[in-house]
Amino acid sequence: MSWDKIEGQWKQVTGKIKEKWGKLTDQDLTVIDGKREQLVGKIQEKYGIAKDEAERQVNDFASAHFSTDQAKAVKKSF
Repeated sequence: MSWDKIEGQWKQVTGKIKEKWGKLTDQDLTVIDGKREQLVGKIQEKYGIAKDEAERQVNDFASAHFSTDQAKAVKKSF
């Protein structure tokens, strides 16, 4: 699955994202609108972590919530 498909399913994914990163608000998720780099940046900002750590967390999240092929596509996009 390419990140484009995740963007297309953004509304379905936001609930799981809020479970994982509870500091993200509905407004944050609306602004992010499925854009990977914005998600990583907002996680950095809200949690005070480095970009590589935020990217790792997003990769781990994708691995846990998407099939193996889908998770590989997400990881390759970083």
